[in-house]
Amino acid sequence: MSHTVRKAVFPVAGFGTRFLPATKAMPKELLPIVDKPLIQYAVEEAIRAGIDTLIFVTGRNKRAIEDHFDANLELEAALRAKGKHAQADMVHNILPSGVECIFVRQAEQLGLGHAILCAERVVGDEPFAVLLADDFLTQQSASAKSNVTNDLKNAFETTGQTQLSVMQVPGADISKYGVIVRGDTQGAVAGLVEKPNFEEAPSDMASIGRYILTPDIFDVLRDLPAGSGGEIQLADAINIQAQRGNVNSVHSTALRFDCGSVDGFLAAISHVSNLRHSDGD
Repeated sequence: MSHTVRKAVFPVAGFGTRFLPATKAMPKELLPIVDKPLIQYAVEEAIRAGIDTLIFVTGRNKRAIEDHFDANLELEAALRAKGKHAQADMVHNILPSGVECIFVRQAEQLGLGHAILCAERVVGDEPFAVLLADDFLTQQSASAKSNVTNDLKNAFETTGQTQLSVMQVPGADISKYGVIVRGDTQGAVAGLVEKPNFEEAPSDMASIGRYILTPDIFDVLRDLPAGSGGEIQLADAINIQAQRGNVNSVHSTALRFDCGSVDGFLAAISHVSNLRHSDGD
């Protein structure tokens, strides 16, 4: 197994029902945070971390995501003909040269673990990142710089083990997350409990939507029994890896917005807009 992370998986097959009717024909991942689609922020984070193969696990009615990251020579030509060269350059540079997009279909929505399994043939025997675009991570201020995926990648290259990005969540809100069981050493993860009752939470450290996974996760996922609704959960597979002593965590200081909810999405828009104003944009 390589210790270089070059591939990232983006599970984007969900219906986005909390945003209906806007998402009836438009993927939720293309809804804009100010002037840029939600998914593009996650993609740019991965690229800044040195990842050059982007694997999108899609579903029905998600073709627009593929179109967004594809070239559009007609649009570029039309913009240049009108003298709008800055906008044409923006369209042309949606993805840097040397970055490849691969699209894999998840025919049935059978959980996040199943979505990851759909990417197995493309990932192969390599470590890979997973970015959940709904977890919108950004810096606290215009001057701060953070890249959660890059931090995980650096930690993986040191340990060779699965890495979770974790964040402290005080109080009863911890029951909304996968919660880590702390191991005996700094950053070690002994287990992962999905959405425990507040009183039974093993810590106040929650796993958020950024991971570096080792390829043996696929064997674990295949052996998992399906849970409620026939779904296969990634958290259950990571818990097994953790019990084997193969999982570590990196504490994130990024600001997180839950863009799977309307309130979180609006809060993210407000924050990014404020950052733009403070930075003079």
